Amino acid sequence: MDARTIIWDFNGTLLNDVDICVESVNHILTKRNLPEIDISTYLERFSFPVVDFYKTLGFDFSQEPFEKSAFEYISYYKKENYRAKLFPEIIGLLKLAKERGYKQTVLSAMEEESLKKMLSDLGIIEYFDYVAGIDNHLAAGKIERGIRMITENSINKHNAILIGDTIHDAEVAEELGIKSILVAKGHYSKKRLSINNNTVLNNHSELTNILNSQN
Repeated sequence: MDARTIIWDFNGTLLNDVDICVESVNHILTKRNLPEIDISTYLERFSFPVVDFYKTLGFDFSQEPFEKSAFEYISYYKKENYRAKLFPEIIGLLKLAKERGYKQTVLSAMEEESLKKMLSDLGIIEYFDYVAGIDNHLAAGKIERGIRMITENSINKHNAILIGDTIHDAEVAEELGIKSILVAKGHYSKKRLSINNNTVLNNHSELTNILNSQN
């Protein structure tokens, strides 16, 4: 991993919040008398744009706007996300990357002020030179926000890497012109991540090994 800037995704990469996301989805499904899903179904279906994921679960957006269910989801998630914890290896990874001289940023599809609050509450915001979230609660606009982040920070694309947990993270990295590593502990199954020759790790410990191998 020849990179001097690490761009971290947040949900599912730093934060282990899949259980709460499934709860949040089931909350809005139940309100519409739609079948609930389990984690394995979520890992196989979750995708971006989120509106398409909702459609696979039976939402009918000819009857109600997508924004209504999206805001119900985020309202439930925001009430319950205090229960979500960092993956056990994350603090060590952030410290190791800092010791190795990496610039570290966060790029997330979470609304930016909410993102900053969570990073602060989790005690890790100090590790990041820049925090980039989006300006809405619809999980839309991550590519555009990433482009602005790279420009504002004069990030050398050839020396940057994005670490995430979804195919969308790989797509974002491609659009930004940088490399990516996907960790199969978040919102996608490893099988789904392992397409298009993506670099996929089983867990965060493998990422620790990669950082330790760098000069």
